[in-house]
Formats: sequence, structure tokens, C-alpha cells
Amino acid sequence: MMGSPDIPSDKSSKPENNPEQSLLWLEEIEGEQALSWVRQKNASTLNALTSDPRFEQYQQEALKILTASDRITYGTLRGDFVYNFWRDKDHVRGIWRRATLQHFRKHQPEWETLLDVDELAKKEDENWIYKGVDCLGPDYQRCIVELAPGGTDSAVYREYDIQSKAFVKDGFQLPLAKTNLCWENQNQLLIATDWGEGSLNTSGYARILKRWKRGTPLTAAETLLETDVEETFIYPINIEHDKGQTCFVLRGHDFYHFSFYLVPETGDLKQIPLPQKCSLSGLFQDQLLVELKQDWQGFTAGCLISFSLTDFQQTGKLKNIHLVFDPGQTGTISRVRRAKDAIYITGIEHVSSQIHELTFQDHKWKQRLIPFGKNDVISISSSDSHKNHLLISRDGFLQPSSLYYVNFQAGIEELIQETPARFDTSGLKVEKNFAISKDGTDIPYFIVYPEEIKLDHSTPVLQYGYGGFEISILPHYSALMGKLWLEKGGAYVLANIRGGGEYGPRWHDAALLENRQRAYDDFFAVAEAVQSRGFSSPQHYGAMGRSNGGLLMGVAFTQRPELFNAIVCGVPLLDMKRFNKLLAGASWMAEYGNPDIPEQWEYIKQYSPLQNLKKEQVYPKVYFFTSTKDDRVHPGHARKMAARMEQMGHDFYYYENIEGGHKGMANQKQEAMLSALEYLYLMQQLSKKIS
Repeated sequence: MMGSPDIPSDKSSKPENNPEQSLLWLEEIEGEQALSWVRQKNASTLNALTSDPRFEQYQQEALKILTASDRITYGTLRGDFVYNFWRDKDHVRGIWRRATLQHFRKHQPEWETLLDVDELAKKEDENWIYKGVDCLGPDYQRCIVELAPGGTDSAVYREYDIQSKAFVKDGFQLPLAKTNLCWENQNQLLIATDWGEGSLNTSGYARILKRWKRGTPLTAAETLLETDVEETFIYPINIEHDKGQTCFVLRGHDFYHFSFYLVPETGDLKQIPLPQKCSLSGLFQDQLLVELKQDWQGFTAGCLISFSLTDFQQTGKLKNIHLVFDPGQTGTISRVRRAKDAIYITGIEHVSSQIHELTFQDHKWKQRLIPFGKNDVISISSSDSHKNHLLISRDGFLQPSSLYYVNFQAGIEELIQETPARFDTSGLKVEKNFAISKDGTDIPYFIVYPEEIKLDHSTPVLQYGYGGFEISILPHYSALMGKLWLEKGGAYVLANIRGGGEYGPRWHDAALLENRQRAYDDFFAVAEAVQSRGFSSPQHYGAMGRSNGGLLMGVAFTQRPELFNAIVCGVPLLDMKRFNKLLAGASWMAEYGNPDIPEQWEYIKQYSPLQNLKKEQVYPKVYFFTSTKDDRVHPGHARKMAARMEQMGHDFYYYENIEGGHKGMANQKQEAMLSALEYLYLMQQLSKKIS
């Protein structure tokens, strides 16, 4: 990967004159010179890794898992049907389909295909990737289908009629853009999109919300709200409840601070006097559910509260605010789901799953802890606000996924489907431990390892982390990781570092802005703890992360290169001096800070990977991967980092998928190939003993 004629040598680039500027041509996403560089690096990486005799085996093992016909058919409950999106070897792009709930519960679903994306892509000669649907009400037959070329965040939106199984002629259609929308009623949409010049904010997202009425041109849509160019988002949402649905608007001042508006059927938007750090979690028996992300009016950050929406509509004030659920300092709320007669909260307590059922009677909330799932990860994959149906999934590191139909009100728990083991778990053990970070904080982590290994520091270990945006990383079953890593003798570590949401808003807030280094110190502390116990040593220790986790990987090998011998750095942020100028980057300044403000750049530059590369430092051989079609995290981050390392004479692997969006892949065949490349690289770097 070294010595490319396309990149100036370290000497000629004059590092004292800000060498990163000489690499700005790599930010031209579809630039001829940039893509030529990408193809050259791709070819070099593919030649090195696919020539390994194990590659084809890895790729076929991955593809078999990804296309297995006995995968869980997760679905969305809507009325008497379960809707499902399905991909397999015959449907690479996938089909959207449905079956009756009655047949689904009997393990004999008779699937009715609604939309064949492969067929549509072929017919229209477009690389369509299905992104989802938004349907109005439980029985209404119209949906908005979201399709993206190559898997980008930008998408087109088309109205679809379920009864006729066709797109609606002269129905609602929106051109390619980053769009947020929802149904207001069967004849009106609330839309935030690219309306033309000046309608986008500095992050490239829509800043103007409009109401579009059926039968009128899109240009005639009525403006409801216009935000400043420095603000981040406008999200129109409709919340279904027992009496229908109610629309709201979330106005993002930055990534974490919002104003909230009720959308009345007539008149102007009505702002709800809520704290800016919170989220709307549903409507139940006229109680609007709000999850707090900050302390407010005597309620602590992380808890769920409620108040009467009718009272607010009549008075414009919030009265009789109720505490619904408080997870305390050792837990957090993962998801709030509404059924007809109760709401269900899935959460975690010291990174272990729980389900709570809550009912509202006599102006009070009553709750009970439901004993379900033991030590597995539990999530409610779908619920129906008009019925008490729930679909609940459970899994664990060594426990394959299973899906249950549940009606807790009726005392029904039915196992619908479970997948067979995708890898050999015999002899494997799972432990949950704590490492002590640099500032003395206990950091939870999980480790999966062969129970009979010798603690002689020789086991190949892969550590995963994320640590950002209040996202909790839980011990789910990963068939690909299990087959391509654990089954072949490796151990796996999941680090629940600060910046995530494992302990609620406080865990996230602890690593924001000037405190970002805490997340990285936590990650290093976990690696040191595992190595000190005798499981492994730097020679056999690797790490993996994507997106914000890709930034974590960049920091890991630039700050602590002696701790790792392999780094998989996926769709990463790496140039933190310019992250706010690239694609959606400006929207993340509430997480990292603004590098254009000198005092904030002062702490960002301490960890920004691109600016901390050193020619004289010895680094592990990093594997970078990104996607040309990623319109969220700019591929220029990975490109420039690799190019700068090449200037300095450091070796690396680089692969950029020409399509695939922020997830890095557009279909299952690509995902299988990319997984094979990653794990084969890890095997080559971390062990000579396992195959």
C-alpha cells in the first residue's frame, strides 16, 4: 500500500506548512483523480487479502449466514397483518411483504409480496435500496415508500397503494433529497426537504417544514416553520393512539437541544414548554410521554414523565406532570412501546435487559417488572397502539435470536421462531466485568472466550466500542462475528465506554465536548484490563469500530499504538479540523465541539487522528474501509488519513465500497465480501495459529 505515485512524498508535502491542505482533492467524492486513487488502493487491498486461501471460505460462510432462509422474520404489526422486509439469495435487494397475524402465530405465514425491489430496480435501471415505509393508521391502505440509490441517506419517496400493490398514479412523490416527512392525514403530508436554493442548513439537512395537500403541486406547499441555517433538524412525526393520531414537530437547535410543537388541524404550530433536552415517547390515554435528558422541575435526567395533552391544548400550560418511570443511576430506558391497554418500557440495568409494564389508572401510573428473557438482550420489535399485540425478540452473545408473540394482558407468550446456532458455541464462556478508567470510573465490559484457554497472553482478542451519541451497545448475538472469529479461536470484548447510553444521559454527558478523552481512556482501560488478566497481549490484540466508533479507532492507534496490533477503522471521522465542513458534520458539533472556535479546537486537536499522525511513530497495520456513497460521514476522512500515512511511509489496507451508504454495503453479497475481508485481516494480524 506504500509508494503510490499519486501521493506526494512526505518531504515534498512540507508538513510544516499544514500538509493536510495538500490532500483536499481527496474530498472530491466523485472526482476523477480521487476515484482513481480509491480504485488503486482497493485493488491493492483485494489482491493482498483475497489471495489468502481462506478468503473464499470466509466469504461463503458469511453469505450463507446472510442469506439463510431460516432467519428470523421480524415484522411490523399493523391491524390484522405482520409486514416484513426480506432479502435472500433470490431477492438480493429484497421484497416487502405481509402475512396475516393469525398465520404468522401458527408458524405458517402465507406471504403476500407487495413490492419486489429487485424487479423495480431492473425495470427502472436504478440501484434502488429499500429504506422503509411510513403507513397511515392501522387500516388505511396508503404508505410512503422510501428508496435510495446505492443506499445513501438521500432518497426518493413514493406513495404506494397496498390494495392494488402499485405506486399511486399522480400520488405523493418527492424527488431525491434528505427528507423528513409524515402523514398528517390521508390527504396531507408534513415535509421537510430540499426546497431549492437556501432551503438547507449548514449540515445539508432541510430547514423548512411545509404542508403538502393532495392534488396540488409540490411548489404550492404551505410553509409551517423555517429555522436558521445553523440549526440541525426539523422532524415532523405522527404519534398513533387509541383515538387516531396526533402530529408534532421536533425542531433541532443542535443535535441534542430541541423545541417541540403540536400541529393543530388548523392554525399555527403551538410550542410545548418542555426542556430542550428531551424526547417524545408516545401518547397513552391522553398522556403525552416525555423522556427527560436533563433535570427538570424536580424530575431527574433519564426518567419518563407524562402530562395531559388535552389540558395543554386548552390552557397552553403543562399541569399535573406525572412520573412514569425512573431507571435510577444504574439503568436507562432503551425504548417505550405503546399497546392498547398499557405501555412497555425496555431498559437496561447495569447493561442487563428488563421489561416494565405500566398502566394509567385514577390519574396514577402503576408498574410491574415482567420476568421475561432471563439474562438475554430483550427488545420489543413491534407493537400496535390499537391492540395488545407485541413482538418481542431476545438473544445474547451465545444465544441465537428468537421471536415471541406476546400479549401480557391476556397472559400469552408464544415462541414464533428461533434460529439455529450459526456457529459452534461449545466451550465458550461469557463474563461481565469492570475496568477502572484513568479517572477512577468503573467501566463495564463483556468478554467472550474459550473457557479452556491458557492465560498466557496469546489469545487473539477483538475489542469493539462506540462511545457516542447516547447509543447503548448491548451483548447481541452476532452470527458473522461468531462464525468468522469466535469459532476460529478468537475472543471478543465489548466495551461499554462513556459517551454511550448504557447508564442514561449522565453516561453520555460525561464524554461530551471537552471531556471526550474520557471515552478513549475508558476504551484503553478495558484493553489493559483484559491483557493484564492474561487473556492476551498487544501482539494479539485488535479493535474494531465504525462511524463515531471509527473515530475511536483513529484515536486508539494514534494515542496508544503499542496497545494494538490490528485496527478495523470503518466509515470513520478522522479529520476533526474539518469534520463540520463535510456533509452532515456540522450537526455533530454538540457532540464534539466546533473546531472553528479556537478554545474548542484546543481540546479537539488533542485527539483528532489526522492531526496527530507522526512519521517516526510505529503504528499497527490499520484496515480502513468507507463508502463512496456515504452521504453522512464523508469518505474523505478515511481517504486523507490513509494518504497521509502513505506520505509518512506507514503501511495499511484501504477499501472503499463504491456504493452502500453509511453502512458500507448495498446488498448481502457485498456485506459478505466486506465481512470476509475484515475478519481475514484480523486473523492475519493477530494470530498465526488459528485458521
